[in-house]
Amino acid sequence: MANFILIGLCILAGILFRKSKSLPKDAHKGINAWIIYIALPAVSFKYLPHITWSKDLLFPAFAPIGVWLLGWLFIALYSRTQNISKATAGGLKLTSSLSNTSFVGFPLILAYFSEKELAIAIICDQVTFMLLSTIGVIVAIRSSQDQKLSPKLVLKKVLTFPPLIGCVLALILPHFINLSSLDPLFEKLAGTVGPLALFSIGLQLKFGGWFSELKHIGFALLYKLILAPFAVLIVAILLNANGMIIKISIFEMAMPTLVSAGVVADQYNLNPKLSNLVVGIGILLSFITTGLWWLVLNYSGVV
Repeated sequence: MANFILIGLCILAGILFRKSKSLPKDAHKGINAWIIYIALPAVSFKYLPHITWSKDLLFPAFAPIGVWLLGWLFIALYSRTQNISKATAGGLKLTSSLSNTSFVGFPLILAYFSEKELAIAIICDQVTFMLLSTIGVIVAIRSSQDQKLSPKLVLKKVLTFPPLIGCVLALILPHFINLSSLDPLFEKLAGTVGPLALFSIGLQLKFGGWFSELKHIGFALLYKLILAPFAVLIVAILLNANGMIIKISIFEMAMPTLVSAGVVADQYNLNPKLSNLVVGIGILLSFITTGLWWLVLNYSGVV
C-alpha cells in the first residue's frame, strides 16, 4: 500500500507544481535529461553485474520481446484502420508494448509474492530496458516528424543512447574491474528513476481534452494490461510450462507502461500528451488489473 501511495504522490506533486507555475514551463525536459543520462544507466550497473544467467531464465527473457513484437503489430494494424499520424502511432507503440517491470513491478512482486522472486523480475526488467534502448529508439526516430530516417542517423542515435551505453558497460566492465564499492552510488542514482519519471509525467499530465484521446488510450491499455499478459499465458500453456518463473514472467508482463517510454516519446515529440495519459491512467488501472492477474495465476491452476 505504501508503494501505491508513493506512486500517486509523485504524479500528484507534478500536477500541483504545474498548476502553481512555480517551475519553468519546460522543467520536465531537464528532469527527463537526468533520467536518460544518469539514472537509467545506473539501473544497469545496479542489477546486471549480479545476475546469474541460466537456461531457466529464457522464458522471462523472451516474454518482453514477444510482448513488444505483438504490441508493435497490434498498434500498426490499429493505426492503419484509424488513420492516425505517424507520431501518434509511434507513441502508442512505445507506451503499449513496454512494461513497467521495476518501479511498479518490483514493489508488486514484493507485495504479492516475495523478495526472492525479484531475481526473475530483474531479467524481465533488463530485457525491457534493452528493448527501449535499441528498438524503442529506432521506432521513436522513424515516428518522429522532426527527423528523417537514415541508417547513419539510426546507428548514431542508438549507439549514443546513454541507457544502452550503460547496459553494455555494465555487462563488460565487471569482468575487468571490481565495481562493488560503487554499488551504493548506483543504488541511490537508480532509485531516482521512478519518482522523477512519475513527477515528470505529473508536470505534463493534462486531463483537459482527454476524452478525444479516449479511444487511443483504451486501445493501448487493453493490450498492455490484458492482452499482453494473456498472450504470454497462452504461450506458457502451449509449452506446458509452469512454476514460479512462469508466474512471475506473466505477472511482470501485466504491469502498466514503462515510465521511461513516456520520457522517450516526449523526447521525440510523439504526441506527448497522449503518451503521458496512457502512462498515468495505466498505472492507476494496474492497481486493479494486476490484482486480478494475481488471482488468475495463483488460483486458476493453468500455470
